[in-house]
Amino acid sequence: MATRLRWLGHSALWIETDGARLLIDPFLTHNPVAAEKAEALSPEFILVTHGHFDHVGDTVAIATRTGATVIANYEIAEWLGKQGVKTHGMQPGGTFRFSFGAVKLTQAIHGSALPDGSNGGIACGIHLFLNDGMKVYHAGDTALFGDMRLIGEEGIDLACLPIGDNFTMGPDDSIRAINLLAPVKAMPIHYNTFDLINQDAAKWAGKVREKTKALPLTPQVGEWVAWS
Repeated sequence: MATRLRWLGHSALWIETDGARLLIDPFLTHNPVAAEKAEALSPEFILVTHGHFDHVGDTVAIATRTGATVIANYEIAEWLGKQGVKTHGMQPGGTFRFSFGAVKLTQAIHGSALPDGSNGGIACGIHLFLNDGMKVYHAGDTALFGDMRLIGEEGIDLACLPIGDNFTMGPDDSIRAINLLAPVKAMPIHYNTFDLINQDAAKWAGKVREKTKALPLTPQVGEWVAWS
């Protein structure tokens, strides 16, 4: 089965690959633009980039209902484990192979406090090396950093980058990030959920075409991403 990816709004992604169902940063219930309700999704794996409420989101409720394994940094995994959730803890730089492919956590420059104020470790990005050969990089919430070039050296078919600004890098820095990462395609996330992070995706796509070698993808919330 070829990999399929759907944007659910904000930073939430649904991925179907090699018979597995993955959900990244499931902020759905309190997300004003979410494409799905939490109770409608049954992932086998949930991946969380960092501890903030708009990324942890419905993780506990979904994982409790479905028995999904949550992949996150060690501190978040420990916090979730105390709530009865099945977890696999990692840290930036570490790679682990799961049934669907390998997961490598990367650096992200951002906070990670958990919704109850607990220590959520450090924020991460997620680099997926899927069994069908696709390589997807979800940057999480991050500022621009120079070592994105090193992440790009491992290959990226699709880079999902925040463009909302204020809390993360904005459109201009995301263009610089694309040039460091050198992905085949790039997609914006973490924007237009709230007024404070509103951005013009069409204008962003124009800058990507003009200033990078990547192909921009700007799906509407709820749409599947077209690979070709």
